[in-house]
Amino acid sequence: MMIHFAKLASSVALASAMMILSGAALAADPIKIGVSGPFTGGSSSMGVSMRDGVRLATDEINKAGGVLGRQLQLIERDDEAKNERGVQIAQELINKEKVAATVGFINTGVALASQRFYQEAKIPVMNNVATGSLITHQFDDQPENYIFRNSAHDSIQAPMIVEEAIVRRGFKKVAILADSTNYGQLGREDLEKALTLKGVKPVAVEKFNIKDVDMTAQLLKAKAAGAEAILTYAIGPELAQIANGMTKLGWKVPMVGSWTLSMANFIDNAGPGGEGARMPQTFIQEPTTPKRQSFIISYLKTFKPKDNRIDSPVSAAQGYDSIYLLAAAMKQAGATDGPKIKAALEELKAPVDGVVTTYNKPFTAKDHDAITANIPVFGEVKGQRVVYAYPDDQKKASEVRVKDVNAKGALTIKK
Repeated sequence: MMIHFAKLASSVALASAMMILSGAALAADPIKIGVSGPFTGGSSSMGVSMRDGVRLATDEINKAGGVLGRQLQLIERDDEAKNERGVQIAQELINKEKVAATVGFINTGVALASQRFYQEAKIPVMNNVATGSLITHQFDDQPENYIFRNSAHDSIQAPMIVEEAIVRRGFKKVAILADSTNYGQLGREDLEKALTLKGVKPVAVEKFNIKDVDMTAQLLKAKAAGAEAILTYAIGPELAQIANGMTKLGWKVPMVGSWTLSMANFIDNAGPGGEGARMPQTFIQEPTTPKRQSFIISYLKTFKPKDNRIDSPVSAAQGYDSIYLLAAAMKQAGATDGPKIKAALEELKAPVDGVVTTYNKPFTAKDHDAITANIPVFGEVKGQRVVYAYPDDQKKASEVRVKDVNAKGALTIKK
């Protein structure tokens, strides 16, 4: 009888030990985070910079012990800036990889096509680069919204562009050149709305396609209409063709456009023709705070970009911050399931010290955009780099601009 009980006790102890080991193994499983963006093609300056920023933050978090005692594991996919590819990736990351959340989306069209699958699956998405105003409002008609963003949306950028061109620089005749993508056309609509609020009508509104290499026809129309400046909404390679087209025509007027004028493949391909282009920026590659200095040093040391210039500094910084925001939400929630991460993001209790800003209550249930109109500044292409366009912004760069829901300057977002 004693032997029987001893065996029984031994079996119970073994079973308990196995359960403990099983639980420990389960707890040690990595937390999968999807990373979706264009790592090849014309948008790759943004995509690769974003991905590298995400990798840098993830490595730092993992070295510090991870999240909830688990390591973060990035599941990276190249969406090639194609809507249909983005849709395929979303389904794969949700159904096969079982990601807890996804960061990325560079292109507005890809975001709008893909994020509905995450919404249906109740998996949070942190858009860290795409700026289409509609992105965080795509599901306003639904009781819950799983789409967040920490980039400056176009309803912030368009009025900044117009303010720069019409008010600060006094141009009375402006032309708009925008690409035919969702990004370009939604941005063009925002520009026209912002111009209307200033009582200005563009003298020419021209469209072009991705991979177009000759902008002569569009530029000739703008020139004939007397345009004193070109306002742009497009991606780097095509923006370079605008600058090169003006050089070819011997006609040079300022380019003022969305943040993509800061991309390496615009700056490098436009050469001298790109000098002086101005654009809104949430981050300029200068060590203006200890956090930014640390980020820049780590990025350059880890990824060794050409000439120590990050291809797309904005994308890298926002990618980096997006991971820290998600990690903070998971820690606060004490869980990695979508509804709990979403709820934590909407009520983050502790500030998150980011590169772009300090995120102090960046989201609410009704507001999923972390960036407000007071945060971006104007950058300018100078000497093949982006620098502060205005000395006052440079002088105050060490003062971190934080979210202000009452900041003036943004358009009413289309819903």
